[in-house]
Amino acid sequence: MSIKIPYSSLGLWIVPFLAASQAHAIPSSVTGSHAERAKQKNSKIIRPIQAGKGEDVAVRARHILRATHVELGKKVMEQQVPGTNPLKVLAQLPGVQFQSDDPQGLDTYSVQLYMHGFVQNEIGMSLDGIPLGEPTFRNYNGLNPLQAISAENVERLDVTQSAGAESTPSTNNLGGSINYISTDPRDKAGGQVAQTFGSNAMYHSFFRVDSGKLNDSGTKFFASYMRNDTDKWKGGGDQFMQQVNAKLVQPIGTQSQVSAFFDWDQLQMVNYQDYSPNWLKNNGYNLDNFYGLPNAWSNAYAASQGNYPSSYRNVADPKDASYYDSTATSGDYFGGVTADLALTDRLRWKTTAYGHEETGHGTYANPYACTDATASPCPEANDTIRLNGGRIFEQVRKPFVERFGGVSSLSYNIAHHALSAGVWYENNHYSTDAYAYQQPLPGEGAPLNPFGSFNGVPRRTLWAQQYNTNTFTAFVQDTWHPVRSLAVHFGFKSILNTTRVGDGQNWSLRFPTMASSESLTTAKAFLPHISADWIFLKNHQIFFDISENAHTYSQSGYNSSNAPMAVSQAAYDAVKSTLRPETAWTFAAGYRYTDRLVQGSVYLYRTNFNNRLQQILSNTGSGSLLTNTTATVQNVGSVTMNGIDGGVTITPLPGLALFNSVSYNHSVYDQNITSGGTTYNTKGHQVVAYPKFMYKTRLSYEWHNVLAYVDAQYYSRRSFDYVGDYKIAPYWMSDLGLS
Repeated sequence: MSIKIPYSSLGLWIVPFLAASQAHAIPSSVTGSHAERAKQKNSKIIRPIQAGKGEDVAVRARHILRATHVELGKKVMEQQVPGTNPLKVLAQLPGVQFQSDDPQGLDTYSVQLYMHGFVQNEIGMSLDGIPLGEPTFRNYNGLNPLQAISAENVERLDVTQSAGAESTPSTNNLGGSINYISTDPRDKAGGQVAQTFGSNAMYHSFFRVDSGKLNDSGTKFFASYMRNDTDKWKGGGDQFMQQVNAKLVQPIGTQSQVSAFFDWDQLQMVNYQDYSPNWLKNNGYNLDNFYGLPNAWSNAYAASQGNYPSSYRNVADPKDASYYDSTATSGDYFGGVTADLALTDRLRWKTTAYGHEETGHGTYANPYACTDATASPCPEANDTIRLNGGRIFEQVRKPFVERFGGVSSLSYNIAHHALSAGVWYENNHYSTDAYAYQQPLPGEGAPLNPFGSFNGVPRRTLWAQQYNTNTFTAFVQDTWHPVRSLAVHFGFKSILNTTRVGDGQNWSLRFPTMASSESLTTAKAFLPHISADWIFLKNHQIFFDISENAHTYSQSGYNSSNAPMAVSQAAYDAVKSTLRPETAWTFAAGYRYTDRLVQGSVYLYRTNFNNRLQQILSNTGSGSLLTNTTATVQNVGSVTMNGIDGGVTITPLPGLALFNSVSYNHSVYDQNITSGGTTYNTKGHQVVAYPKFMYKTRLSYEWHNVLAYVDAQYYSRRSFDYVGDYKIAPYWMSDLGLS
C-alpha cells in the first residue's frame, strides 16, 4: 500500500500494492488522439487536479501535429503506486512491452523495454532535452532514466515512435525516442510526502519541498529526496537506491526563462542470477546466488569444489547456477542549465549545457579460478600479483563515465511554417576496467564485501580499455500548415561520431591485446524524416511517417557486448572492413477516429533494420580462467519488421471506459549467420525476446475523486535463442486497483 500527502492538503491517498502488479492500459483518448485535441484551442486544461487551496496542478494536452507522437501525462502516472518506473506505465500503449523482476520496475539489471520490435538501447532517451545515452545496464554514454530523475518528479513522457524526432539528441534512436519532462517548481510554497509499503519488505519514501515564488520576478525552486529499499523475492540480499533532485526556475519577463536541474543518486543492488531454460525446467524459479542466505560463503565454496545441494542434481552446469554474489553499485552527479529565450514574437532560442559523472562497480564471485582439482596452487597463480590458489575470486568491473556537452536550437514561425534547426555536441570519456580480487580460503576470514572499496586486497588486472568519443549532430526541420487541418513535415538529421580506444593493461594469458590507435567513425550527412497528418472529416484523422536513422558503434568492456572494439586485435582486423553503422528505415501509417462514445485507432508499420552487429563467442584452450574466450563482432545482415496495432475505447457513460488493444509484430532475421566455419540457421526466425502478439484490456470507472479499474495484458510466446529452438511460454498479467 502507499500513502501520499499532497500539497497543502489534509487528505491521504491509499493504493493497493500487488507484488505482481502490471501497469494498466491507457484508453486511446489519453495517448495523443489528434482528432479530439483538434477540437481544443491550443493548450486546454482537460482535467484540473485539486491539489489544495490556492494551487492547481493541471494535466494539459497540446495539439499534436505528428501522429507518431504521443504524450503520457502526469495524471496517468499518478494512478500508479508512488515510485513506479514511468516506463512501466508506458507499457500500457499498444506495441510496447516492459518487463522487470521487481513490481516497481526499478532493478536496472533486469529492466527491458521493447517498442515495436526495438529494444531499449535502440530507443533514444533524454531528460528536458539533455541526452541520457543508451538506457542499459552498464550505460557507457549516459545514465538510466531511473537514476536521472525520481518518478514523482516526472511531469510527462513525450514519445515519438518510428525512428524518433530528428531533434532528439541521441545516436541510437533507431526505434523511437522518449523525452522525460520534469515538473516545474510550484508557484505556491508547500511540500509533498509519499510513502509506499509492500511485500518483501519493500519501503519507498519520497519527500519534496517547493519554495513557491520568492520574489516579484518569479524565482522558485524545489528539492526532493527519494529512498527505495526492498528485499529480493528469492535468494538473499536487498536492492537499495537513494536520490536527490533539485530544480531552479528564473523567469525572464513573461516569455523566457533560465532553469537548472541537478541529480545525485546512489544505487546498491544485489542482482538475481541469470537463468537458462534447463534450470527452469529442472529446478523451477527458485535458483539464485548464495549471498545473504545462511552459511552463504561455505555453501558457495563447497559448490565451487563440486559439492552441490541435492536439488541441483538435474541441473546442467551446476557450478554456474549459483555464485556467492552478483551486485551492482553506482553513483551519479548529473545536471544542466537551460536558457529558453523568446528573441522576438516569432523567434525562440533554447540552449542547454550539461555535465555528468558516474562511478561504481559491478561484482560476481567467479568460481572458476581452478578447474584442475589436483592443482595446488591453481596453475594461474604465477601472475605478477600472486593470488592464494583459492577456487573463488571476486571479479569486479569498475566503469567510469565523464561527459559534457551542449544542445542548442532556434525555432522560427513565419506564414504557415514552423521552422527549427539545432546542433548537439558531446565529449564522452568512458573507461572500463576488470579485476580479479583475492577471496580468502575457507577458515581464513569473511569473504569480501561486494559493496566495499577493495582497497588493499591483492588483485590482478584482467582487462582495461579507455574510450574517448566526440559526437556532433545537427538537424533542420519544417512543419507546414497549408490549411488548418493538414500538417506536412520534412526534416533531416546529420551525425558525425568518432570513438578512439586505448588499451590499458590486459592479462595476456587470457585477453589478447587491442592496439591503442584504433578508431571508428559514423558519418551520416542526411537522415531524412517526412510525415503528414490530415484531419479530413470531423473526428477522422489519417497520417503517415517515413524516416531513417542510424546507431553509432557501441562501447563496452572486453567481450561484453556487440562493441566492435571490445575484442582482440586479431578479431578486429578480421572484420573491420565489413563493419557498418546499424541503420533503420521505418514506414508508418495510421488512422484515428474520436468522438464521445468511441475512440479507435489503427497503426501500421514496416522497418528495414540493416547492418545488424552481433557478438559471437568461441572458446579455445583448457582451464577456465586460462581459457581464451574470444569474441568477434560482425555484420550479420538485416531484420525485416512488419507490424500493426489496433485499439478501441468505449465510453458509454461519463467516467466509465472499456479499452482493448491488439498488437502483431512479424520481425525476422533475413540471413543465416556464418562464423568459424559454422552456419547458424537464423533466416526467417522471429527476433529474440519480442512477442508476435500482445493483447491489453482495461475496464475503469472514475467518480469524483475515486478511481477503480481492472486490467489484463497477454504476451504470446517469444524466441529464447536466435535459431528458434526454444520458446518462452506465453503469460497473462492482471491488476486490480482502487484509489
